[in-house]
Amino acid sequence: MLTLMGLGYVLRLTLKDDRLFDYLRFLVNDVLLALFIFGNVASKNLAYLLSIKTVFLYVFLIIGISLSTSYLYGRLAIKNDPWAGALMVLSIYPNTAALGFPIAGLFLDDITPAILYSTTNSMIVIPIVTFIAAHYSSGGASVRRSFIKALKFPPTLANLLALTLVIAGIKLPTHFIEPVKTVGWLSIPLLLIYFGSRITLRAFNLRKLLEVGTFRIAIPFTFVFFTLPWASPNVFYSVLVEASMPPAIAANAILAQYRLKAEESISVTFVLTLLTIGLFVLLRAFMD
Repeated sequence: MLTLMGLGYVLRLTLKDDRLFDYLRFLVNDVLLALFIFGNVASKNLAYLLSIKTVFLYVFLIIGISLSTSYLYGRLAIKNDPWAGALMVLSIYPNTAALGFPIAGLFLDDITPAILYSTTNSMIVIPIVTFIAAHYSSGGASVRRSFIKALKFPPTLANLLALTLVIAGIKLPTHFIEPVKTVGWLSIPLLLIYFGSRITLRAFNLRKLLEVGTFRIAIPFTFVFFTLPWASPNVFYSVLVEASMPPAIAANAILAQYRLKAEESISVTFVLTLLTIGLFVLLRAFMD
């Protein structure tokens, strides 16, 4: 992950031309990410959704806690600054796949619960964060206008279409869905390269780092740590890791798509990613 981010950063310094990265952003955001989401969601069934139980419940709890606390904080302390919208997006959209899976692997041999958490989280979060980004980037446009703008984002349409198929009980043939998932998975390494190309600390702000770190990592980590120790280790560590990940690279890509505080968001996400890796590696070392 760090190697791919480093590659993106080196490419940016070497090429000094944003056009290539604009094309990369379009390919990842509008094509591959949509395929990734559609393939993973559409391959599930209603029985799968109902079998998640505790993991499924905690996805809703964590999203609700992070969204409500960051929203209230934004209303009281940030007010009309567009950063309020970016903070909400970063707070409720964790990096559960590209970073969450390998970190969960530090604690578990079987990361299936982490995969369930990640998939469920994506199904719920993608439409929410897209709507928030569209709404705040429009200067607080009407709900209808923001909703229409959000629907124009291909991953949102892919997510809603796949959910409709799952709820309707329509199962697509394996020979169709598997290639879609395989191609879609390319979005993860390319997202890392794109993220690396955007890395900059010019817009770094310590207060914003603390704000995102509080609502995205500290509050969810504390909540899970004190409310879920009764669960099996597989469930406990999967939920603890996934709920406490830094903002997703895709969240930054969505903010960039809507031109909503993208530079500040990327600098905060980069620092929090390094801090989170260090935190969980230390936690694993102390367990030994």
